[in-house]
Amino acid sequence: MLRFALNHASFGSTLRPPTEAPAMINVTAANFETEVIQASMTTFVLVDFWAPWCGPCKVIGPMLEKLETEYAGRFKLVKIDSDQEQQLSQAFGIRSIPTCVLLHNGQPVDGFMGALPEGEIKAFLDKHLPAVEELESIEEEAEALDALAEGDVEGALAKLQLAVETDGENDDARFDLVKLLLQLDRDDDAKVAFAPVIAKSLAVRRLDSLNRWMQARDAQATVVNPEARAAELQAAITANKRDFEARYNLASMLWANNQFVPAMDELLEILMRDKSWNDELARKTYIAILDVIDPPKPKVAEGQVPPEDPTVATYRRRLSSVVLS
Repeated sequence: MLRFALNHASFGSTLRPPTEAPAMINVTAANFETEVIQASMTTFVLVDFWAPWCGPCKVIGPMLEKLETEYAGRFKLVKIDSDQEQQLSQAFGIRSIPTCVLLHNGQPVDGFMGALPEGEIKAFLDKHLPAVEELESIEEEAEALDALAEGDVEGALAKLQLAVETDGENDDARFDLVKLLLQLDRDDDAKVAFAPVIAKSLAVRRLDSLNRWMQARDAQATVVNPEARAAELQAAITANKRDFEARYNLASMLWANNQFVPAMDELLEILMRDKSWNDELARKTYIAILDVIDPPKPKVAEGQVPPEDPTVATYRRRLSSVVLS
């Protein structure tokens, strides 16, 4: 069994869609961090440990380069001369060459030794690499968010619909699609787009948050006179500040009408008085609103943390302050 001795921290990342297959790179200790560790945060990196005198290495090397081109950016190939870079070989626990190690998020994922046939190498890669459809869906989603940032709502909607059609398992794209449809008051279309993940929403928080928003909107759709209903609820709260049912119903009405901050303010009033009321319904709804209003993170330079939306940051701090008090 292949043994790895690296101990790099694993950072969260998002796979980037392919553009074109990069040129194969010779890695040394000097560029290892950049070409392998940092690169593996956004794509899979296959490291080929070889040596000039190794016969099997001369067989597998060209084959790996051919596969890198064939896989069109689904993984990055780098080569390490084991004779010249003995420190790196020792770090990976290399015992014989050729040895190939696949990395992602800064960590070894799997590996194999010897000059395997092309079919076996493909099977190895396909076991770990994202499907073409998955990467295409990610690309469509990224383009949709760019379009949305530029004010092209219809273009963004079309891109998100294509992203979900391309990869039905892309929950991020589906979240953005359903959210945009709700913002456009196309609730029926949102329900159709959400239907395939209704069961999954029980386990995926952001999907559950969308479901809660849709339920709040459905509940308010039956209110004949919203202004009179809001006044009635406000009167009940004025008469009894601990009328949590009235506060929650008012928060739901505000949320359904996209008045997110006032809705969270009402929920905070409940939490300050009774954190566990109605099986923590106020806290769960508050978190759902934060999920819904949290905008996509802006692109930043490598290694930087994207800034948090000021409203989201403020209300997260307020929730933590109340819950932990």
